[in-house]
Amino acid sequence: MLQRDVADGVHQVEHAHVNCYLVEDDDGVTLVDAGLPAFWPLLGQALREIGRRPSDVRALVITHGHFDHVGIARRLQQRLGVPVWAHEKEHHLVAHPYRYAHENLRGIYPLRYPRGAVILGAMARAGALTVRGATATHQLSPTAMVDVPGQPRVVFTPGHTYGHCALHLPGRRALLTGDALVTLDPYTGHTGPRIIAGAATADSEMALRSLDALAATDADVVLPGHGEVWRSGAAAAVEHARAAGSA
Repeated sequence: MLQRDVADGVHQVEHAHVNCYLVEDDDGVTLVDAGLPAFWPLLGQALREIGRRPSDVRALVITHGHFDHVGIARRLQQRLGVPVWAHEKEHHLVAHPYRYAHENLRGIYPLRYPRGAVILGAMARAGALTVRGATATHQLSPTAMVDVPGQPRVVFTPGHTYGHCALHLPGRRALLTGDALVTLDPYTGHTGPRIIAGAATADSEMALRSLDALAATDADVVLPGHGEVWRSGAAAAVEHARAAGSA
């Protein structure tokens, strides 16, 4: 489902509880995160709805290499020649998106959190069990401006994964947080600003510390990897996430 202009020139495409974003400027479009395999036809549809073509996609920027953010990266590379950006600590995970560190046993979560089981089921139907890795061709550097449409600034936010990066669009007062801060935890079904459960987070304490970097952006609009857009500012989102803690 496409939501146009969730921030200035930024469009959200949600499918199976996973959010991807199209960032536009005069030079083309940057895709932030690559969803699940079933996202492929939805991307084409979303581009047409905003008056763009697949050839307008100049870059894929991956906040982190988990399977639900890498789903169509390989197709984008092979069919369109789209360069893939990720932090150097994510390059191996982008290539092997199931080999991620996590604090807690994943198997207990569907039993403990039935709402999460429904969400994970939807993700499985969208291809979560069949994601093929891709090759990251460019490196994200902390605090640097990325030379792609939208010119996002990298906010290094390790914890969910060790190379996780959020993306700040200062001129648009928007912050794309990936899974450093979400408003829906797929593993528990809990809503509101929070970090993701230990079933998929490498180091929750590190993830909570990284929230400081998100708050420091002073962004008005928070665009998470899962869940609804948050429009009450990054600082307030971080305050809520700290209060929620980890699951």
